[in-house]
Amino acid sequence: MDPTHLSPHWLRDNCPCTGCRDPRSGQKLFQIHELPDDLAITARSGPADAPEIRWSDGHLSRYPAGFLDAPAETDGRGEDAKRLWQAADFARGIPEAAWAAHRDDPDERAAVLTAVLRSGFALLRGVPAEEGQVLAVARSFGFVRETNYGELFDVRVEPDPNNLAFTTTAVAPHTDNPYRDPVPTLQLLHCLHDAATGGDSGLVDGFAAAAALRAEAPDDFAVLTRTPVPFVFRDRRTELRAERPLIETDGSGRIRGVRFNNRSTGTLRLPAAEADAFYAAYRRFARVILRPELRLGLRLTAGDCLIFDNTRVLHARTAFAQDGRRHLQGCYADLDSLVSALAVLRRRAAALDELEEAFEGEGAAEYLGEDVTLAQHMRQAGALAEAAGAPDHLVAAALLHDLGHFGGSGQELMEGRDNRHGSAGADRLARWFGPDVTGPVRLHVAAKRYLCAVEPEYAAGLSPASVYTLGVQGGPMDAVEAEAFAALPGAADAVAVRRWDDGAKDAATEAPPFAHFRPLLARLMAHAPA
Repeated sequence: MDPTHLSPHWLRDNCPCTGCRDPRSGQKLFQIHELPDDLAITARSGPADAPEIRWSDGHLSRYPAGFLDAPAETDGRGEDAKRLWQAADFARGIPEAAWAAHRDDPDERAAVLTAVLRSGFALLRGVPAEEGQVLAVARSFGFVRETNYGELFDVRVEPDPNNLAFTTTAVAPHTDNPYRDPVPTLQLLHCLHDAATGGDSGLVDGFAAAAALRAEAPDDFAVLTRTPVPFVFRDRRTELRAERPLIETDGSGRIRGVRFNNRSTGTLRLPAAEADAFYAAYRRFARVILRPELRLGLRLTAGDCLIFDNTRVLHARTAFAQDGRRHLQGCYADLDSLVSALAVLRRRAAALDELEEAFEGEGAAEYLGEDVTLAQHMRQAGALAEAAGAPDHLVAAALLHDLGHFGGSGQELMEGRDNRHGSAGADRLARWFGPDVTGPVRLHVAAKRYLCAVEPEYAAGLSPASVYTLGVQGGPMDAVEAEAFAALPGAADAVAVRRWDDGAKDAATEAPPFAHFRPLLARLMAHAPA
């Protein structure tokens, strides 16, 4: 795209340089009003998809390839990002996963969160049927939203109920807590006991219902998008009120939220003609929601935990008899946490894909005159650490210790120029891993120089290529340097990685592929400090 056809203030507002944005957070370092009113491009160079632009105030902006043509980003909350459904669409099964897989496997967790975001719900099986476990599920991807019901609430028959949910009565499809501003955007329901007759759950895609109303009665749809409806909840300790339309749309008219709860709708005071129009639309929408083909029925059994989008999916329950115990525990969370968790999982997966591609691509190159390729060497080092029973962070450091050689920098070292590959690799890895991984990577060259200084037999065992690179990297440490290195907090880990590094040059040894180490790396990414 030709940048001269774009708004100059938009272009400058999106300058990615470190003078305009914090390199860690990406947050802008200037105020929009500070840009000159007469801002203009004075010079342009570089390729069309990655231009360099000189501005009239002297600033230079460099845009990465593809940035100017990238599609607009959304928060994924509107109907365009959803899979609208009817019950028959799940004839072959609903989105579900085992709790243990969701908890332990980042790919499985990403699939569950994607289902919640796109289809509005997912079911986890095998969550221990113990009180409070629903909180662990919520915290596996976000934060618990505390309300007047507390962190969690019990759905069972209560002797003095303040909500029809705590009786045996059938409950029609509805949004929970519509009287809150903002409404809890996620709800979780975990089944502890399911021995009662009846009490089956039902789900309705509110977006699909709203889309049907729009197609069949566009005037009624418009009324429900522009009429604020009062929702109210009162008990002895609480009074909550919010006014919102039943159907929320964005600036382009796309459905973004549904808030429907007949039990909690307050008194709407409008002129008679407007009230007539509202109630005609309201009643029509209610009938659409109750269409049998829209309602997905399911029976929650002990250990099942349902996660659903409370701004979209309406949930219901059939009446049940008190001939057996029925007990669910629930809590609320928020979609922004789920979306954030999913985005980070996807970024981590992309980072692992990038590393795997590097191992399979550049890693096939010669490794500094040794009999193994660079990737074979690194995989062997990781395997040696694993075989030694090393903790995960040292297995990762051993596997990734020579990442700084990628990009052709290894040739610089063999040509007599220190490429400082330890620091380069550590800096690259710091995007995803903590100091327990990056520290040994950064120091593994220094560990070689240290060992040569304190263990004469170590130096005698170095390969010819390693002897050559030792000279380029500064040679053995002197006594002062060795003492200072030994005092570093990460010295022992760096030495351990160095020994595995030295042992990983056997052309006859076939180490596990990079994919073998992915789960370990994913775990470390998940627990790395922010």
